[in-house]
Amino acid sequence: MAFASAPKALIRPTGPARPVERATGEIGGTGGQTAEAGALAVSARGVSLTYQTRDGAVEALANVDLQIGAGDFVSLIGPSGCGKTTLLRVIADLEHPTAGSILINGVTPEEARRQRHYGYIFQAPALYPWRTIERNVALPLEIMGFDAKERRRRIDKYLKLVNLSGFERKFPWQLSGGMQQRASIARALSFEPAMLLMDEPFGALDEIVRDHLNEQLLRLWDQTGKTVVFVTHSIPEAVFLSTKIVVMSPRPGRIIDVISCELPRERTFEIRETPQFIKIAQRVRAGLRSGQSYDE
Repeated sequence: MAFASAPKALIRPTGPARPVERATGEIGGTGGQTAEAGALAVSARGVSLTYQTRDGAVEALANVDLQIGAGDFVSLIGPSGCGKTTLLRVIADLEHPTAGSILINGVTPEEARRQRHYGYIFQAPALYPWRTIERNVALPLEIMGFDAKERRRRIDKYLKLVNLSGFERKFPWQLSGGMQQRASIARALSFEPAMLLMDEPFGALDEIVRDHLNEQLLRLWDQTGKTVVFVTHSIPEAVFLSTKIVVMSPRPGRIIDVISCELPRERTFEIRETPQFIKIAQRVRAGLRSGQSYDE
């Protein structure tokens, strides 16, 4: 379940979205399950998205082909306005492509949303200030009709997972920005989706807190086996966290490069000084520079 703001009234995709194909022989699990090993969590083919505004058409995405394996940690990186968040919202069925097809765990984005395949974590924590932390985490569970006993079990489990045990009855304003974002991650995990969609969740935090949360996120990913799609502007963050990095061009967003991060699964920040880490970071930077040729 995603807690999304309403789309802007004067921005709409132009033309009807091309019908999205259904896969044959692909998995289509429900929330609370993890996709089968070797299956595709995301399969996008020729995805384009054009908005119609008062000033004319705006091409946000152009002919995006992308495959994300189940259990991967994939970062989308590119300059501001390149369509990273738009692509994330297409995966989440919050935007609809005007061309191409996309499947999430073998089903359409709409079906994936209805079956609660993903949790969406926004740039801001988006916690309700009048609800305690435990009641914020419980909100999707209440909406989905879980009983009090199961809600309690999941609240305790996921607050412990993000190191917020003992803060259940605090209000958001009593927590630091990093703690609030961890609470929003616990909320997204509470209904046990197969995939987490994360839109620059640590972008507004200072570097020390951001580094700490990156370490925690890696441990959480390792413990849960979730597929993670993560938007960032930071090259070191992308390399440190990811199994794959998707480099995008300036608008209209195209995929310039998909880079495998063949680093050990258990990583500490000392790895950032290694030749392998530096080599991957240099390739990401080179991709971002080469993408400037697309700029109009």
